[in-house]
Amino acid sequence: MSTANLTPRALYEDVAEALRQRIFQRELEPGGWIDELKIAEEFGISRTPLREALKVLATEGLVTMKVRRGAYVTETSDKDLRDVYHLLALLESDAAADIARRADPAELAQLQALHDELERSCDDHEQFFRVNEHFHTELLRLADNRWREQMVTDLRKVMKLNRHHSLFKRGRIADSLAEHRTIMAALAAHEPQAASEAMRTHFASGLEAAG
Repeated sequence: MSTANLTPRALYEDVAEALRQRIFQRELEPGGWIDELKIAEEFGISRTPLREALKVLATEGLVTMKVRRGAYVTETSDKDLRDVYHLLALLESDAAADIARRADPAELAQLQALHDELERSCDDHEQFFRVNEHFHTELLRLADNRWREQMVTDLRKVMKLNRHHSLFKRGRIADSLAEHRTIMAALAAHEPQAASEAMRTHFASGLEAAG
C-alpha cells in the first residue's frame, strides 16, 4: 500500500479501508488476532496510524479490542446476526415505503437499471454481490434520510462479516432475484405497504440463508 502524499488523517483512513477489505474478503478471519507489528511493517507505517485505523474499525463493529490482548476481528454470534437483520429490515423497509410513496420516474428508472444489472449478474457471484449492495445503497440514498442511511451503512458492515457467503448458498441468488422483482413491482406501482412488506420478506429470507 502506497503511503506517498498522504496527510496523517488520510493515512489512517486508507489503512482502515485496507483492513476493512481484508476482513470482508476473509484474509483476516473472524476471531483472528490482528498482528499490529506485522501489518505496520507490511504497510510501511508506524503503529500510530494503524492503531487509529483499528479504533475506526472498532466503532464499526468489525474489530474487537481486548484489554492487554490487542485487536481481534469480530466474530458474530447467531444473535448478533438476527439483531442486525432485524434492524436492517426495519430501516430498509421504511426506506422502500418512502420510495414507493414519493419517488419520481427518474429515480425509479435508476433503481430499475440496477435491478436489470442484477438480473444480468446472476451467473457471476462476485458481481451479483456488488450490484446487490449498490441497489440497496442507492435505494437508501434516494429515500433521503441521512441518519437512516448512516445507520444502515454501519449495520451492513457488520452484516458483511457473514453476508458474502450466504448469497452463495444453493438457490439463494435465484430467490434473492425473485424478491427484488417483487420489491421493484411494488415501488413502480407506488404501493408503500407492499414495498415495505416485500423488503421485510427479503431480509427474512436473507437471514434464513445466512444462518
